[in-house]
Amino acid sequence: MFSLQMLLFLLLLHMQVATAFPTPSEEKSTTMVQDYLEKFYQLPSSRYRSARKNSTSMIVEKLKEMQRFFGLNVTGKPDAETLETMEKPRCGVPDRGDFMLTPGNPKWKHTNLTYRIINYTPQLSEADVDSAIERAFELWSHASPLRFTRISQGEPDIKIAFVQRDHGDNSPFDGPNGILAHAFQPGQGIGGDAHFDAEETWTKTSANYNLFLVAAHEFGHSLGLSHSSDPGALMYPNYAFREPSTYLLPQDDINGIQAIYGPSDNPIQPTGPSTPRTCDPRLTFDAITTLRGEIFFFRDKYFWRRHPQLRSIEFNFISLFWPALPDSIQAAYEDLDRDLVFLFKGNQYWAMNGYDLQPGYPRDISNYGFPSNVQAIDAAVYFRSKTYFFVNDQFWRYDNERQTMEPGYPKSTLSIFPGIESKVDAVFQQNYFFFFFSGPRFYAFDLQAHRVTRVDRSNRWLNCR
Repeated sequence: MFSLQMLLFLLLLHMQVATAFPTPSEEKSTTMVQDYLEKFYQLPSSRYRSARKNSTSMIVEKLKEMQRFFGLNVTGKPDAETLETMEKPRCGVPDRGDFMLTPGNPKWKHTNLTYRIINYTPQLSEADVDSAIERAFELWSHASPLRFTRISQGEPDIKIAFVQRDHGDNSPFDGPNGILAHAFQPGQGIGGDAHFDAEETWTKTSANYNLFLVAAHEFGHSLGLSHSSDPGALMYPNYAFREPSTYLLPQDDINGIQAIYGPSDNPIQPTGPSTPRTCDPRLTFDAITTLRGEIFFFRDKYFWRRHPQLRSIEFNFISLFWPALPDSIQAAYEDLDRDLVFLFKGNQYWAMNGYDLQPGYPRDISNYGFPSNVQAIDAAVYFRSKTYFFVNDQFWRYDNERQTMEPGYPKSTLSIFPGIESKVDAVFQQNYFFFFFSGPRFYAFDLQAHRVTRVDRSNRWLNCR
């Protein structure tokens, strides 16, 4: 047993010296990796030695499987990015693949399903819980022929309960901020039932864990769906807040539920948002800004984060980092002198210091001195205490030191930046270049030579070949 633990330890820490001993933090990481792979990637438990004879290679392969699922660098090593993903709150059901059906393709034989709420969480009123559960089922009924009816007594198809720790189904919860909930595939007995960890803080807002979003995910399992590797899908395993009042079932989930139960009864089939594909040659950006050396690329409700030294790319929901920000940011720039980032949508803007939204926002763009007919900004960039605002085929220049719009503007973009003939979608500054993005292409404008020196696909910035 000692040698097995040392093999795992050596793998996780990439150590060359066999006589080294783990620190408490290293032992914690080792335990976390092993537990995670056992729970979600079918790594045989260390109790079963015969299944773990070639333990080191099996752990490497399971780590690679996990990294492929989440779109991480496939190293087979528990690097910082992998450990960070493992620590995120998530569903307790194991991971499989892109909208995936549960193995064996279990499904309900009837389309009129019943559900019963066995008990409630004290953190929400019973009316709020009832509403969240009802709306979560409505997401699935809108996209399929399924219909859901709540009953208050008797045996339902789907039982919903708030429980904690070991609650008799061989899938114990782990306390706050780990596994949030789990549900069972369609079938008799416990089949279809959904359990929510009673030790989590359940809300109807962006704070902690929104019950509607978690319930809608779990009911996907109750209906026969496994996890999806599409980070924008409802069936993605990790929790991310999305605004419930405007939430639409993503297309990946619609495809999944219709693969099991067929199309909706609605005369017009529902469609949902699709997650932008990083290396789609048609990819466009809504806004781009630098932030303390990193570059953020915004699109719809998502953003890519590019690290300058590592050149690694992270893909996340805007709401996961900034729940108070709207989706579809239209323009953004970094004010290097004040260490602030400004983000624009419509006639409003927000300010960020580092990753922290500043109080007193949003504010109206009229504060910059725009005329009343300017109701939105297409792109913005900061250079030498001046901010350039692009609207249609023109731009304004704002003096940040005097806090006033400079006279003589707007000017034609093409007249000052020859070669930039199309509407500017996004722009940022780096090393005396303005990088203009228009459609799926970017233009590198040399501010010293005063000309475009390179044109290429926008997704080159996301390490796409």
